Amino acid sequence: MHNALCFMTIGLLGAVAGLAQANDPAEWSVAIANEYRLVPDITYLVADGYESKLDLILPRSEEPRPTLLYFHGGGWVAGSKEVSLLRLLPYVEMGWAVVNVEYRMASVALAPAAVEDCRCALRWVRSNAEEYGFDVDKIVVSGHSAGGHLSLTTGTLPAAAGLDRRCPERGPGASTQDEEMSVAAIVNWYGITDVGDLLAGVNAKTYAVAWMGGLTDRLEIAERVSPLTYIRAGLPPVLTIHGNADPIVPYDHAIRLHEALEEAGVVNQLHTVEGGGHGGFSTEELLEAHDVIRAFLARHVTGE
Repeated sequence: MHNALCFMTIGLLGAVAGLAQANDPAEWSVAIANEYRLVPDITYLVADGYESKLDLILPRSEEPRPTLLYFHGGGWVAGSKEVSLLRLLPYVEMGWAVVNVEYRMASVALAPAAVEDCRCALRWVRSNAEEYGFDVDKIVVSGHSAGGHLSLTTGTLPAAAGLDRRCPERGPGASTQDEEMSVAAIVNWYGITDVGDLLAGVNAKTYAVAWMGGLTDRLEIAERVSPLTYIRAGLPPVLTIHGNADPIVPYDHAIRLHEALEEAGVVNQLHTVEGGGHGGFSTEELLEAHDVIRAFLARHVTGE
């Protein structure tokens, strides 16, 4: 879907990466376009009659690369992977492989479908690591808003949660549904951490209600898909970026996540954007946030 948009955007990615890294942006734009390739619209799961797809932005070198697995936002009811492509630029600039994921939204399937899909995307990355050059020891999951929630669930759910059962088998050597899947780190941009908190009361949000639809056991499902349910020792490092004036996902969700991770002894960091809303950060605020991300990943993932 939107292949033309994908190809135009990858060209822009290369051009802007050139501006970031060299005095001659024309030289770097050509170099990036030559050194990266795009593989669009790979189907990683078919469920409810819907093909969930992902795009790959890959270095052409054969050596395994640190890999970003990214989930777009939109409250589980809207958005697309194509719209988020420019947010992947900092990882392209760092030389990473990037996997940009779409998933079933509420119009196709209610909760927990989006969580199932994103877990299956992680399984697909691990199962296809050799073919595409993903370093399975350096997979980082990230996303904005609902995508932040999905990065947290993808990176913290145990196999016992039972949300991997729709993932397809992929032949000898492929991951199995009862295998624990680890990631190296989670970068959570203002993600939802307590879904039930958004279904009623002062924090009720229409997008969360729509994701649950008419489910009679919606509170049970909400707990099952809430990252706070799965906080425990041994989780990967978690970085959260959140504005403390966010009207869409309460800043309290970030505070509660940080406190729970601290209590469990999990390495984590909360970067607060003072006065920041639900994204829409200034260039300066985003530059600071990405400096924090680079330092966090260098310390906990790449060892640079």
